[in-house]
Amino acid sequence: MSAEQHQTTPAVRGSRGRWRRWRRARPFTAAVLIALGGAEMLATLRAPLGVLLHIGPQGLAAYLVPTILVICGVLLITTPQQRVFYAVVTLVLGLVSWLTSNLGGFVVGMLLALTGGALAFAWTPDKDHPPTRAPMEPAAPAPPEDEDAADTMLLPGMQSPDPSPADRG
Repeated sequence: MSAEQHQTTPAVRGSRGRWRRWRRARPFTAAVLIALGGAEMLATLRAPLGVLLHIGPQGLAAYLVPTILVICGVLLITTPQQRVFYAVVTLVLGLVSWLTSNLGGFVVGMLLALTGGALAFAWTPDKDHPPTRAPMEPAAPAPPEDEDAADTMLLPGMQSPDPSPADRG
């Protein structure tokens, strides 16, 4: 292959860069781990093991805890500003899942949720690298109309440095 075929197009590099910036602007890894932990717990509830059947309020909690964990994972991605609340809820529900959801989804789901909750709690937005935008070009100053107005700077929207009495209102 030639060197031209190995280079990526600017659109591909741009979309990869946008994805990277979007992903780093939120606790993405933590959210994925939390959602996977909740999904794994839900999957173990459907396991064909008769010993693990819960009836009554425990049966409802067995489905409610992993469902809330999956929702917390999705909400971490959509609203990263509330990460501390979702992290605390995740950590508490991860521990509660030991009792309600088949030993926390046979320990794997619980560990995924607890690890994701700890990562979400520890995540902070990157303040060193603000989102990059296209640099704005400074507006060229308007040429002065009079020699007297040459030393007076016009504000945006002003037409002359000295408005007439009718313009003053």
